[in-house]
This record gives sequence, C-alpha cells and structure tokens, in this order.
Amino acid sequence: MSRMNHATETPFLGDPFQLEALPLPRPADGYAVQYLGRDQLLDKQQAIFLPIRHPALRALHESFAAARQAALDWLHTQNVTSLPALAIVPAAFDKVSERHILIYGVLPEALEDWEVVQVTGGR
Repeated sequence: MSRMNHATETPFLGDPFQLEALPLPRPADGYAVQYLGRDQLLDKQQAIFLPIRHPALRALHESFAAARQAALDWLHTQNVTSLPALAIVPAAFDKVSERHILIYGVLPEALEDWEVVQVTGGR
C-alpha cells in the first residue's frame, strides 16, 4: 500500500460531530486523536502518540476538523503499509490531576505486560 494522500482514505477517523450535541457523562474540553485500543493520544506539539498520563501531552483540538487534520498530518509522515486504528474522540483535561481524560475512547480489554508495570509500578 502506498502512503496516505487523501482524507477519503481515512474513514476510520469517524464522522464529524459537535461536542455540544453529544450526551457526554462529563463535559469535554476538546477533540483528541486516539490510537484505538491504546491509552494514547496524538500530541499537538510533537506530533507523536503519548500516554494520556504523560505530563508533556497536549492533545486537545478546538474542532473536529483540526483534530482530523492533525491525524492526517501524522499519517502523511508515517510510511504505513496498513492503516492504524485512529479515531477522533471527545476528551477533557483535568486540572486537579493535571492529565487528559478520555470521555469516550476505546481501550484494550487487558493491559499489556509493560503497561501493567507502568501503571502499577509492579513487575
């Protein structure tokens, strides 16, 4: 497969939505690009995926279109042979815990061994 060149080649990013129109369990602060099945969002400044608990993560976009463009830009820099599972999701930033929060995201059913070590500090 060749590198991604057109927005029409990325249907997995989802249909555009307005945060205000969603019945969210908590308010969203913006749109984020999630690597589905992972606890990672696309950082706006570094254009890399970081865990939502990473202190340097800045993932919130003001519009669906801006988040979609960030995802497309990231895809264009990758030399992909298959489409990674990305989606635009509503997210928030919790100022108390100083981290991003996925409001509706898709996480794995079980953590990988290396993720268990990161989260629990165990081995």
